[in-house]
Amino acid sequence: MTRTLVVTNDFPTRQGGIESFVYALANRLPPDEVVVYTASMPGDGELDRRLPYRVVRDPVTRLLPTPQVARRVTRVFRAARCEAVMFGAAAPLGLLAGGLREAGANRVVGLTHGHETSWAKVPGARQMLRRIGDECDALTYVSEFCRRRIMPALSTDARSRMVRLAPGVDSTVFRPGAGGAQVRARLKIGLDRPVLLSVSRFIARKGQDALIRAMPAILSEVPEAVLLLVGDGPYRRRLQRLVRERKVDDSVIFAGAVPWSEAPAWFDAGDVFAMPCRTRMGGLEPEALGIVFLEAQAAGAPVLVGDSGGAPETVRHGEMGYVVDPRDPAGIAVRAVELLGDKGRIRVLGDKGRAWVQEEWSWEQSLTVLQGLLAG
Repeated sequence: MTRTLVVTNDFPTRQGGIESFVYALANRLPPDEVVVYTASMPGDGELDRRLPYRVVRDPVTRLLPTPQVARRVTRVFRAARCEAVMFGAAAPLGLLAGGLREAGANRVVGLTHGHETSWAKVPGARQMLRRIGDECDALTYVSEFCRRRIMPALSTDARSRMVRLAPGVDSTVFRPGAGGAQVRARLKIGLDRPVLLSVSRFIARKGQDALIRAMPAILSEVPEAVLLLVGDGPYRRRLQRLVRERKVDDSVIFAGAVPWSEAPAWFDAGDVFAMPCRTRMGGLEPEALGIVFLEAQAAGAPVLVGDSGGAPETVRHGEMGYVVDPRDPAGIAVRAVELLGDKGRIRVLGDKGRAWVQEEWSWEQSLTVLQGLLAG
């Protein structure tokens, strides 16, 4: 048995892709082999009491590799008699790796995501990322795009120790018939009405605005279509204003954010899933992967994937959906109409996508990789 201390900022009750990824991995490790050290968050006490493993909350709301945090993490590592450490996101907390090795850690693994690709391009941050790579036994990556972007910042030795560890999808949870009919009934959307679904935080990178801009062209060909936007965030008011400007108020529904436990039903409510994510800030803000595309395919929906970062790796273009130019609403509309207007094609592509996710993106595969890294 290898008891592992998971050190992470990215953990519920915060919501997000990294949070879901780290939480899912922790939940799949044997409960007596994992201890989580994370930040304090609203509502964390109720969550932690339900979990079968120990969660230690630092007094701060955002963990940084300060001397104070280092001392508290080390104290927990020793008291829990851990042998291995996993950083939920390698940067910046991976800078604690050296001190934890001195405390007795014999294996240190750092998970990387999209933000480390930005670190790899910025002087100063690049040097810190190199140090993290040298002090960890392995850095993981979620997509080939991320690996290619991060690798140049690392030493030759650290590059050779990079390992793919991508999120998985539980296809018994995300599946056709998971509650979509009930969601539609609640929203008064008929079962025959074509639904273009997008589930994500409302931020500029996710591209919900491009979907709204595409709606007039979509409606000209598929008049009954509805765009269902699930999520919330700082971009919400801008999106609502854009809906009014484009005069598509009757065909766009803002559902708000939903708990993760309810997410499968919402994915099941859509006919086609779309998130035309785009790279921003001169390449510093790409989409690392996009687990939502895989969850949607597990639910049986074809996907429209923005051509950003590692997102295109979540679909086989033309077989189970399409990679689209996120800055071309007209092109997005063409692909959306092609699918929304053909229920038979939706079923064919949806079945292929679900089978692919079951074969290539299982949590069992992810857990096997992680346990191998932690055992050494």
